[in-house]
Amino acid sequence: MAADKKSYSVLLVDDDKFLLDMYTMKFKDSGCTVEAIPDPVAALEKLRSGFSPSIILLDIIMPSLSGFEFLETVRKEKLAPNAKIIMLTNQGGEEDVEKSMKLGASGYIIKASSIPSEVLEKTFSIVSVAK
Repeated sequence: MAADKKSYSVLLVDDDKFLLDMYTMKFKDSGCTVEAIPDPVAALEKLRSGFSPSIILLDIIMPSLSGFEFLETVRKEKLAPNAKIIMLTNQGGEEDVEKSMKLGASGYIIKASSIPSEVLEKTFSIVSVAK
């Protein structure tokens, strides 16, 4: 499993700068390459320019575009077609989880109930199952 992690490229999309920095450091420490973008519109532009990460971690509540809208756009425009998209959010409602999965998310992690190392473990677990 450790050998796999080295090849992961991760796109983090979250408007919380502190969390963005913390998760960037955690994923880099585990051997991933990381692009951290606080603005979902800028993240879409990055994907449209040809960037194709293997994992996209996505918050739901963001100012310019919601995580749902981002996910819908990525799927509709077939951006990063091989990426596993995981919602990383504090929105824990059943309807949010269901909507995410319907839109094509591979997994759902609630920030408030996961320490950063658990977020890594859960992410790698979702990615390995979803292959």
